[in-house]
Amino acid sequence: MAAPQVTEGTIPVDGQTLFYRQAVPAQQAPALSVLLLHGIRFSSDTWLNLQTLVKLADAGYRAVAIDLPGLGRSKEATAPAPVGQPAPAGFLKAVFEALQLDRAVVISPSLSGMYSLPFLFQHSHLVQAYVPVAPICTEKFPATQYASVKTPALIVYGDQDTQLGEVSLNNLRNLPNHRVLVLKGAGHACYLDKPDEWHRGLLDFLKSLD
Repeated sequence: MAAPQVTEGTIPVDGQTLFYRQAVPAQQAPALSVLLLHGIRFSSDTWLNLQTLVKLADAGYRAVAIDLPGLGRSKEATAPAPVGQPAPAGFLKAVFEALQLDRAVVISPSLSGMYSLPFLFQHSHLVQAYVPVAPICTEKFPATQYASVKTPALIVYGDQDTQLGEVSLNNLRNLPNHRVLVLKGAGHACYLDKPDEWHRGLLDFLKSLD
């Protein structure tokens, strides 16, 4: 059976250019799309090197990883908000449009919470499911706002991440349709510390959406 190939390119978003990587199933139409964001020290390279892109495509999903503004190979682009402050929800909506994503699962570690949370709250109809991995900015929104979102969520964190992991968990638990994946012995970038458990938990969750 042919292995999925990872392709790369750029998309125009709000008058700027963002870099992305993509993997699609080799021999079938994708069951659903997955958009992978990243933290401040990372980029789409992370999901390429960890083989998350290929594993998702192997499982029948379209997997797209972008480099956020100012990071990776999108360094020339300017972030729409200061780090630590929520960005306009229209930013990820423009990414969805440029990538021709109707609905998608959004995977959002760390820094990318500044983008994914406003998007989730304002455009939840575009989010098939939400996978926050100790994202920033969770404390910027009230519990009532989380409670209004019916989107399925998989809250992921490493049990050694005693700062962002615990803070984000306490806030994200207000999402009514959630489950929690704790990666034992893992730190803030828990998917790097426990890649097998990360992929297994993610794929199990995606299968539950069918």
